[in-house]
Amino acid sequence: MNGAANDSEVDRAIERLRAIYRNWTRDTSVAQMRSDWDAAFAGCSVPVSCRHVSAGGVDGEWIVPADAPHDKAILYFHGGGFRIGSVASHRDLIARMAEASGCRVLAINYRLAPEHRFPAALDDALTAYGYLRDQGLRPADIAFVGDSAGGNLVLAAMLAARDRGEPLPVAAAVMSPWTDLAANGASYDSRAKADPIHQRAMILALAKNYLGKDGNPCDPRASPLYADLAGLPPLLVQAGDRETVRDDATELATKAKAAGVEVELQIWDDMIHVFQMFPEIPQAREAIVGLANFLRGHLHIEGGSASQ
Repeated sequence: MNGAANDSEVDRAIERLRAIYRNWTRDTSVAQMRSDWDAAFAGCSVPVSCRHVSAGGVDGEWIVPADAPHDKAILYFHGGGFRIGSVASHRDLIARMAEASGCRVLAINYRLAPEHRFPAALDDALTAYGYLRDQGLRPADIAFVGDSAGGNLVLAAMLAARDRGEPLPVAAAVMSPWTDLAANGASYDSRAKADPIHQRAMILALAKNYLGKDGNPCDPRASPLYADLAGLPPLLVQAGDRETVRDDATELATKAKAAGVEVELQIWDDMIHVFQMFPEIPQAREAIVGLANFLRGHLHIEGGSASQ
């Protein structure tokens, strides 16, 4: 997709990321990496209420815009390669999405690797979904959203729920989803020079950190790209054209459509991995509006800043 190109804003976002990575060495602890990441993206630029919650034993937070209906919810899974990231690092992104959609969001701090390897994060995602349903919400009033590794969890949780015979959420949206832990996509080569951060070696290292040394990166429970995608609800897929993980999104859309899933794929020109994290980038705002419109349509919510 095209947008108001603004290279300087994208360059500034890239520098923010590089500044974090430059401080990390082989001796930097995982705890320090997580703290640095949370600090780099701390804050919240929109007026929402935030309330801590234990979602069936999983640490989480309700992020609620004004006048959000009580009988609808978005369940959000943050990115970070299953190694870093939290509700704190993603609170601003989630809040902007919540405000634009007019819907409250339950975001969870699923367990991270290497302390908690696959399928711990997936188990927590399913527990949080069960918690929402135990609160009286119908699956028809729940949507899943996630970015990067969180996009993986969106898909993996729906597939696991489907295989258990459980009802699925009404819709799902993923931003730069990491769907192939084997990193087989051609974009790892074709976008290697264009992507400022994510290279195949880094992706494979994160996959090993998540799966363990004997884990199978082609296990469809861990890499949704290799799963039978039939029966999933309507899906919105957003990605940037210059990210190495681009094909994780495009191949997902192709396979989902072939399986009969209603899919909308949006590839944003010149954009980096999860560019929606950076509100100063015009395309990030446009993407959030598009995502909010998709969610409101399927959740049947009127209002929200995206409609104004």
